Amino acid sequence: MTENTHVVAICGSQADDSVTRVAAERTLDAARSAGATTDLLDLRQWDLPTFDPDRPDAGEASAVRRRVREADAVLLATPMYHGSYSSPLKTALDYCGFDEFADTTVGLLAVSGGGFPLPALEHLRTVCRALEAWTLPTQVAVPDSHSAVTDDGAFADDGVAERVDALGQELVAYANVATYPDCPSTPAPAAGD
Repeated sequence: MTENTHVVAICGSQADDSVTRVAAERTLDAARSAGATTDLLDLRQWDLPTFDPDRPDAGEASAVRRRVREADAVLLATPMYHGSYSSPLKTALDYCGFDEFADTTVGLLAVSGGGFPLPALEHLRTVCRALEAWTLPTQVAVPDSHSAVTDDGAFADDGVAERVDALGQELVAYANVATYPDCPSTPAPAAGD
């Protein structure tokens, strides 16, 4: 972590009672507990028309880009729709580019109404690779969203809550990491092993 680490979460859900938003907010809470300042870009509140390369500053695109560019680490949080991530998040990412994401630490979080939203996470990881971001190996999948959060806004499953908290802490711990940290080398097995 660098001093004054700033983490931005981009929430791609449009639902008022969004589990994705609950998870993004909890991730940011964990990042704040680890010493970061945070910012939630709730895409419901931004004017981002479908991306048109002839109008790269349409709506509030330049303000979104500026807030993402100011981040030391970014959380991409999305519901899974039809096996991928949400169109509002796709639109926000289309307005961004290397200036916002190259060498930026990114964490991934996806929520699904059914099973594990792994395809959405894989698709986001591919986009992050194309943008030359440094994507954390840890990612969070929240399945069964209809029963994932209690009436008081807490996660029903302690394991999910712990993974969400760990993601927030890792965003802070690995902020501004442009390359993977050195790993201890494993000695080669001896002949005959």
